[in-house]
Amino acid sequence: MQLGLGTAALGRPQYINVRTENCDNSNLAEFRKQSFNVLEKAYNLGIRYFDTAPGYGLAEELVLEWVQTKNDNTIEITTKWGYTYTANFDANATVHEVKEHSLSKLNEQWNFSKQLLPYLKVYQIHSATLETGVLENVEVLKQLAFLKKEHNLKIGLTTTGTNQVEVIKKALEVLVDGEPVFDLFQVTYNFLDQSLIEISGELVRQNKSIVIKEALANGRVFKNESYPHYAKMYTTLENLAKKHTVGVDAISLKYCEQTIPGSIVLSGASSIDQLKQNLEMNSFTLSADEIETLNSLKVSPDAYWTERKQLQWN
Repeated sequence: MQLGLGTAALGRPQYINVRTENCDNSNLAEFRKQSFNVLEKAYNLGIRYFDTAPGYGLAEELVLEWVQTKNDNTIEITTKWGYTYTANFDANATVHEVKEHSLSKLNEQWNFSKQLLPYLKVYQIHSATLETGVLENVEVLKQLAFLKKEHNLKIGLTTTGTNQVEVIKKALEVLVDGEPVFDLFQVTYNFLDQSLIEISGELVRQNKSIVIKEALANGRVFKNESYPHYAKMYTTLENLAKKHTVGVDAISLKYCEQTIPGSIVLSGASSIDQLKQNLEMNSFTLSADEIETLNSLKVSPDAYWTERKQLQWN
């Protein structure tokens, strides 16, 4: 089972996406219950890797509540620090989250996250960038190295933006007391932004874990009249989906799994139906020619991230 469950869409009613399905998320009690049910269903369908963060609204709290109903040491939970959710479940909020890579933010968020132990296996910097200087912050790096040793954790980071590869290269050089700090890299990857391929061989060589996020390109893989420049991609995906009798989402997830072998690919499902459709990725294999065709859909990281910045929270 290479699929993990990301909980961004389970913890807050709005997320960056191009699909504007009308859903009423104003009833928080109902929303919590629905999200809890998705976690439970994922577990029952065999998923054991769950990714969360305090920046995802209710998600971390919800995962904690859910995992306390379990007694299964095969469950792996990963959480992050560095973002604070600020929208208060208001779809019209101007600011949904605030980023802060300080030692005080790390300590504050760890204080809650540590309740996820012993299921907590990975602790990550949420969206590490060169701009925040977090990879040069000696106090922060020492504290992460301490938590790693103290709680037998993998320390990781997530990457976003045009310079993901540069961030990963820099992180690979980070040492505390002569030991590498980072063990796991959670990277945006799909057939539109394939930049991870440049460094994936090196990550494997250094025995690092790779987790893939945004495999569906924030919903851009689904047919949308607002994106006529993706006409070729839509046709390609529809043909493959038809051939393998699965959805476009399963094709996109399978591509990631096959081109980055050994990685965990995150589903961002917000409903049980979406989750089941995502899991169809386990029912087929893409041929070398099909992967080649999907490879040809690549766009430049600049084009990919410029477009992503324009996506709305909905």
